[in-house]
Amino acid sequence: MNDILNTLLEKAKTASQNAYAPYSKFKVGAAVRTSSGAIYTGCNVENSSYSMTLCAERNAIFHAISQGERIITEIAIYVDNDELFPPCGACRQVMAEFASDLPIVYASRKEVQETRLSELLPQSFLLKHD
Repeated sequence: MNDILNTLLEKAKTASQNAYAPYSKFKVGAAVRTSSGAIYTGCNVENSSYSMTLCAERNAIFHAISQGERIITEIAIYVDNDELFPPCGACRQVMAEFASDLPIVYASRKEVQETRLSELLPQSFLLKHD
């Protein structure tokens, strides 16, 4: 794993400490790097109406977008659990909106996995826009 992904993973671990996860008990953090080189973090925020829950990955991406960024270049995701979980489908689709073939690292307490968005979301749905 390269230095940038290592840095992002450390920031994702830190962000996971702020997660609000009273239902799943899975505290997740994410960190994204943008084309400007800036890093933005997010954590999962759950709600008793599960569809209102916001995943850490989307939280970090939306944080970057709210600051004027438009291109995500790398993402790291950490779940404070022994089991490894890849990003959900909704997060994969949001990643595709703001990245091309995004390098992704996702980790648990015991394992680290590196992949690319094209492997997790082949033939993604994207509309062409300016």
